[in-house]
Amino acid sequence: MSLANDLARTRTEEDVKDAYIKALGLEKYFKGLVDIQTEEIWFEAKDAPTPSIIMFGQLLVYVRAAKKRGEPIPAFLAVIDREKAAIMPTERALPLLDDRSIVWPKSGSAAGKELATQIAPYVQTHIVEYTITHDEAMFVKAVKNAIKERRIIRTAITPDNLRQVFDRWVEMIGSELGVTNQADYAVLFFADIMHDGQQEAMNNLPARLLMTAAGPTFLLNGQTYELASDRGYRNFWAMYHRPPEQQHRHYLLERRDSLLPLDEQKFKGAYYTPLHIVDKAYDELRSVLGDNWQSRYIVWDMCAGVGNLEAKHSNLRNVFMSTLDQADVTIMKSNPAFSGAEIFQYDYLNDDITDFGEIDYSLSNKLPKSLRQAIADARAGKKGAKPIIALINPPYAESGSGIAKGDENKIGVEKTRINSAMREMNLGYGSKELFVQFLIRIRQELPKATLAMFSTLKYVNAPNFEPFRTVWKAKYLNGFLVHSRAFDGLNGDFPIGFLIWDLSKPEPIHDISTDALDRHGLLVGEKTYAVRPNSSLLNAWIPAPKARGELALPLSNALTVSRNPRRKSWCDGALGYLFAGNNDLQNASTGTCLTSSIYTGRNGGGLYVLPDNIDRAAVVFSVRRLIKPTWLNDRDQFLQPAQPLTEEFKLDCLVWMLFNNSNLTAAADGIRWDGRDWSLVNHFVPFTEQDVGVKGRFDSDFLTAYMQGKSFSAESSNVLEEARKLWIRFHAIQFPRKIRDEFRLGRPDAGWFQIRRALEAYGDTELTDFEPIKDAYARLTAKLRPLVFSLGFLPE
Repeated sequence: MSLANDLARTRTEEDVKDAYIKALGLEKYFKGLVDIQTEEIWFEAKDAPTPSIIMFGQLLVYVRAAKKRGEPIPAFLAVIDREKAAIMPTERALPLLDDRSIVWPKSGSAAGKELATQIAPYVQTHIVEYTITHDEAMFVKAVKNAIKERRIIRTAITPDNLRQVFDRWVEMIGSELGVTNQADYAVLFFADIMHDGQQEAMNNLPARLLMTAAGPTFLLNGQTYELASDRGYRNFWAMYHRPPEQQHRHYLLERRDSLLPLDEQKFKGAYYTPLHIVDKAYDELRSVLGDNWQSRYIVWDMCAGVGNLEAKHSNLRNVFMSTLDQADVTIMKSNPAFSGAEIFQYDYLNDDITDFGEIDYSLSNKLPKSLRQAIADARAGKKGAKPIIALINPPYAESGSGIAKGDENKIGVEKTRINSAMREMNLGYGSKELFVQFLIRIRQELPKATLAMFSTLKYVNAPNFEPFRTVWKAKYLNGFLVHSRAFDGLNGDFPIGFLIWDLSKPEPIHDISTDALDRHGLLVGEKTYAVRPNSSLLNAWIPAPKARGELALPLSNALTVSRNPRRKSWCDGALGYLFAGNNDLQNASTGTCLTSSIYTGRNGGGLYVLPDNIDRAAVVFSVRRLIKPTWLNDRDQFLQPAQPLTEEFKLDCLVWMLFNNSNLTAAADGIRWDGRDWSLVNHFVPFTEQDVGVKGRFDSDFLTAYMQGKSFSAESSNVLEEARKLWIRFHAIQFPRKIRDEFRLGRPDAGWFQIRRALEAYGDTELTDFEPIKDAYARLTAKLRPLVFSLGFLPE
């Protein structure tokens, strides 16, 4: 069957991709952010006919992102839809990628007519377009020829990426040469890069490269070195261009004495940042600040640890590295990788801070005079003064060490001199965080600097940091997120951001768009973090009813009294208690439940469920638990709905809440606490006594009265019907005393928690088939999940 016929049968974008993959005979390809990606060609696909120039614009956003990360980019770009296809040599668009007049969107999905209009004058004439019904054979031949040529646009070797290129060279080429003296790697490396593959580009180098029929041969001090395997050699020079440009060659040669293979173990101190992630950070800095940024900027790392963030720097003369511990200073000074850098002991949160919060370098006299002068010149805007970058992985508040130690808690660690000065700023919770203290001093000391920082994202969007964001303002330039698992010793699964800010432009923090990298540093997608005022967050959507009743029974589960109870009053007329802890997705999965009395676990946070707020309570409960947290989304903040909610959606949420495993409402007598017996009434029984054949009487008929006359969707109706069957089965069983006692089954108005758990426990005697309700509930879940995003509760 022809491609045209296959496309006529397609229904989705995935169908379109598969039709082209089949017609082109693609074997080694990957589907991801780029719709179809091979080594030689990248495809953007659409299921509906779309202007080619718009699709090329989206592809170029991805190419630009890959190029700035120093990753290989393909020789050709192609766009495809149901009716047509087009192809273009990537090199024709390369000048556009660095054109500052082009306004590039933050993500490929945001590329549209505006970007297409900007790029069209430059690339339109280089696009060859094919109508599939007439030109199918020519298009297939053109793509296959492009793949056969296997041309890759190579990355240039420059002063900015020298350290990174050298480390990769040692890994892919040097390790195959059998070198015993590691100092020889740098000499052999320069012999290789100063050769164009045919002849030497520079003479009188200590080592030489000879290209023979058998392959490359290196000569050094009368010794011959040959590759054990040439696979790495071929792959390396498929990625990088040689020789370096003429203007860089002598400068690069001057740096060779500082080049030794990096031992990862030497960098595993308290501030450890994995070196492959440092690579990505330097790619990002080069993209944001431009080529040769290392020679144009002064870098100060105020919490350098043992120097991870500077391990990839190629111009150490412009680098200042300070750290709290003298032992780390000794380690860094002994490392030849840092020759030329100014390294000194300095307590950034305490040294040189006066009682009034001002900075006076004469208090400690620790700061090098050259750095003092650079700071003064930059603040004054002196002509010719080099701008300053604060490049840091600051400590967490809880531990006083770097990101990889953030799970340790040390009470009082936030009590620094900068913290004392911050108290008058009313920064609330943020003043307790050490990394925020770094940000406040940097803002005061280096108001015109660029900040490039590894940290969690809470200073960007967490509610507790809203007071901080009113004070600390800067223009977001760019950055990336990386999985926390990239950092050794860091527990949990969450994003670590490397974000770059321009402090000279004090703008309020807006939505942050970034690339997302996995633990290996590979691109896995794009991510946007919504930054909203606390008043627009979901936890402020329902006005909190005030407690005006008697003392309430404090629970830590459906039927368990809290071991550390908070004494709180009940709210007269309340049906139950909705525990909804912190407002982010990370906490919602384990910090959301519905109980028949107050829930006092974790850090508190919740509200009384009343007849007039039960619809919103059901929405909040469901929205918080419908979306599963991942490492990338778990810091997302829940927002109030962006549009009116339909009655069907609210009722669907009610049913979803009623039969969720975190509905812990229950009925029980004789719960002992505070010197007396307590009873729980279950107001959340969705059936009448007649509906389920119960002999006794329910103490509350609120829910059935509330549901009467309402029109439920097919999905919710199916859940209710399957649940009714389980209620009937539950009330028909005479449970053994062990089960009755464990789940307190002495009342007829047992809750979903009791019914489900009792039937499960009774499985040793007779199994209950839960599959029908699980299937019905799964269908309701599938219906509701996309609405969480489309209704604006979470950013898409």
